[in-house]
Amino acid sequence: QVQLVESGGGLVQAGGSLRLSCAASGTLSAIYVTTWYRQAPGKQREWVARITSQGSTGYADSVKGRFTISRDNAKNTVDLQMNGLKPEDTGVYYCKATDTKWLDYWGRGTQVTVSS
Repeated sequence: QVQLVESGGGLVQAGGSLRLSCAASGTLSAIYVTTWYRQAPGKQREWVARITSQGSTGYADSVKGRFTISRDNAKNTVDLQMNGLKPEDTGVYYCKATDTKWLDYWGRGTQVTVSS
């Protein structure tokens, strides 16, 4: 079992920055990949960025060059540094951990609002 708690969301003006954090607890050694998703009002949830236990990263085209995902093994966190924020980045950001048995664990999300 893995428990995830997201934090760091808030209200920011376009062009600003936020740093989200996903704190994990439980059977952390079983986590294979951690992924950030977001869901805007009235839209489907979409993936934003992911990082594997080996540190390999991937980004959606819409955030490439602006967002950076990283992990801190000492703190058991996966962070998402978001720079150059745009109004279309607004949404609830969720963290998902996938373990080696391909089971998914989700956090409850944190709201990000970017004003124009």
